[in-house]
Amino acid sequence: MTQTLKILVAVILLSFTGCKISHKANSGKKGKDGNLGKSKTNTFIKKQIASSFFIDSTKVKKHLYTLASDEMQGRKSGTEGIEKAAKYIETEFKKIGLTTFDNLKTYRQTFSFTPRNSKEQITSANIIGVLEGTSKKEEYVIISAHYDHLGMKKNGDGDLIYNGANDDASGVTGVLALADYFKKKGNERTIVFVAFTAEEMGLIGSTHFGKGIDASKFVAGINLEMIGKSPSFGPNTAWLTGFERSNFGKIVQQNLVGSGYQLFPDPYKNFNLFFRSDNASLARLGVPSHTFSTTAIDVDKDYHQVSDEATTLNMTIITQTIQAVAKGTESIINGKDTPSRVVLAEKK
Repeated sequence: MTQTLKILVAVILLSFTGCKISHKANSGKKGKDGNLGKSKTNTFIKKQIASSFFIDSTKVKKHLYTLASDEMQGRKSGTEGIEKAAKYIETEFKKIGLTTFDNLKTYRQTFSFTPRNSKEQITSANIIGVLEGTSKKEEYVIISAHYDHLGMKKNGDGDLIYNGANDDASGVTGVLALADYFKKKGNERTIVFVAFTAEEMGLIGSTHFGKGIDASKFVAGINLEMIGKSPSFGPNTAWLTGFERSNFGKIVQQNLVGSGYQLFPDPYKNFNLFFRSDNASLARLGVPSHTFSTTAIDVDKDYHQVSDEATTLNMTIITQTIQAVAKGTESIINGKDTPSRVVLAEKK
């Protein structure tokens, strides 16, 4: 039984105990439905369930298995496979009710580029959806993940598809789930949801996005990368890149107190991970942009392998991590907390 479920069960048991006491103390006093205290108690229990299980695990599995399916052919930028993934993300953005970004007429920010060590120009697109804020609509929080991966092997026997389930269909799943959540929950600051292209080719999609924004208006960057496996810190934990470069991580830690979930600094300093995911493109502009991950990357046998399949991931870990990100960043999204601007230079 998870920590969250244990807490919920305890709350429900206490509520039933309270109901019995209330029944004795208020004998003869009926609720609107004619039952003694049941209406209020049932409403309370429903609210507890809603607040504890606010990410739909069924949708999480659907998103992940779709994006990491063989049909997507490894989602390499410029291929038919990534085009299928782009259409799926666009459809989900539309279902949720996101609007388009800036002066774009669609969810696509299309551009062309020539990758390193190649002479072939590629045309691809970042997929961007927006939830406009209420009281602080001119202040932006970006929630992102990259939807591209490595494509397919050119030849060989057996499995030829780099499905990229953990890297980074899991992160895109988180973006879609958080968009759905905050659409229902509400947000004071404007949230920009982005599925970046060409991360695997050198952060090209996020770099292109960064060139067209006023970075001073972006108060935080929430990037999700490889959130489908148990980290070295154990269950109900995640780690954050560049933890020491702003107070973003400390804000999240404070918001998670009492939730049963913990956030730790990135333990893999030798991997230079802060600069290896799309958060770096915004961080270089001063935005406190960091990446959440749960994978023990130093021992992950599936990283950049054809074995990175949806069946190797844990749906509970993904769902719980998305919930933790939502709770941990909610005060930032609602304007209560503003992270300090990021520090790029290494602290001595």
